Amino acid sequence: MQRKTVAGIAALLAVAGVFAILLGTYAKVTAQPRLRLEPVASFNFPWAMTALPDGGFLVTERAGRLAHVSAAGNVRDVSGVPPVQAEGQVGLHDIVLAPDYAQTSLVYLTWVDGPDGGALHLGRARFDQAGLALENLEVLWRASVFGGGGHPGAMIALAPDGHIFLTSGDRQLGAPAQVLADSRGKILRLTTDGAPAAGNPFPQAPEVWSYGHRNPYGLVFDGQNRLWSHEMGPRGGDELNLIEGGRNYGWPLVSEGSEYSGGSIPVHATRPEMTPPLIEWSPVIAPAGMVHYDGAVFPEWQGSLLIGGLASEALVRVEIDGDTAHEAERWEAGNRIRDVIADNRGNVYLLEDGGEARLLRLSSTDR
Repeated sequence: MQRKTVAGIAALLAVAGVFAILLGTYAKVTAQPRLRLEPVASFNFPWAMTALPDGGFLVTERAGRLAHVSAAGNVRDVSGVPPVQAEGQVGLHDIVLAPDYAQTSLVYLTWVDGPDGGALHLGRARFDQAGLALENLEVLWRASVFGGGGHPGAMIALAPDGHIFLTSGDRQLGAPAQVLADSRGKILRLTTDGAPAAGNPFPQAPEVWSYGHRNPYGLVFDGQNRLWSHEMGPRGGDELNLIEGGRNYGWPLVSEGSEYSGGSIPVHATRPEMTPPLIEWSPVIAPAGMVHYDGAVFPEWQGSLLIGGLASEALVRVEIDGDTAHEAERWEAGNRIRDVIADNRGNVYLLEDGGEARLLRLSSTDR
């Protein structure tokens, strides 16, 4: 009996040892890298940024300023920016480089201008880097409806097949998101000249790709050319969605959040014909900016979505697994994060929000 007891204890210790090894291996796999934020430059209520091939940046500010940041961190104004209505959550918004920027120097940008709350605009111009000027600015698309008090979405994603995808927020009006003839609360698919793209799913609304969105404020393609968007919910219910043409994503008829007043909203499960989010955040992170990361600087992040958090003051990493996704990690940034990008070398940059906001380079102290 005593020998059996000793043998049993030894077996238990052996199992415990294997478990400890496995637990240690798991901890190593899932351990967060320790991150350092290095200031590059400062701005006044910036909204979006894009990395230039030479290591510099273009940064928009809500009030209508476009800034060029050199690789050394020197900031200078860019002329030729369109007039904007800078009020509340609207003004000058997104900026992205054309896929053939190295040959054409073309950039796409979005802004709001006009009476009664203004309308969302999409434009294209040539960036003269030597002269720090936008040249030959042309309006490619303008919303046919004006007004609303909230954010216009205004995020651009350039598809591998050459089409332009553009988010258009509901401007805190709700109902227009379900009206196909109204561009608010939609994701649009356009040609490079701003016309409705052939093959869009709604003949009666030829520019619309998907609808039922609240405030889609992040838009990127992943490595398999699938389109991802996140949007801010009302009181709770921030969403990450895999965007497919012809889908209704439910707002304002359904949501995983509630009204600001505390009133309830039916959840997506009550309307199975409407597409539910793959991730919902309650409490909210207030997602802003997003990049699909495939760089070499953080190899453990390859294939992930990196999302800025305003209310959460964080960088959020989301892992994609087929047609599903989950939040993998979150790092406190100590400030509201307005945008996230990666340059062509794989370096990651964060853009803070506010009147004394910094452009930050992310690095790991583990390397």
